[in-house]
Amino acid sequence: MPNTSTVHDLPPEEVARGLIEGRYLLIDVREPNETAAEAYPEGATMPLSCFDPSALPDPAGKTIVFACRSGKRSVAASLAAQAAGKPYNMHLMGGMIGWKAAGLPTKTGG
Repeated sequence: MPNTSTVHDLPPEEVARGLIEGRYLLIDVREPNETAAEAYPEGATMPLSCFDPSALPDPAGKTIVFACRSGKRSVAASLAAQAAGKPYNMHLMGGMIGWKAAGLPTKTGG
């Protein structure tokens, strides 16, 4: 059976707009030391090192968007969620690097 999982890239500006409008739930899959140093302004954290798709929060009608530092781990998280039967196929293109390059705000302290 072919792998039909796909991950859709969302540009930082679209993710930021979706967060403000309440359409997206951001799941940051970076490790605690990374999120403590610099984090997205809102969202939940679930480090990829202990990622469990069954423990993802209920998006309550929102679309889950995975995020990391550069976009590589967020793709892995999305594929893992899809492999577990979850319909979460969106990720933040470019991760934190892209987010900051777009001039979007961050916070410290995770």
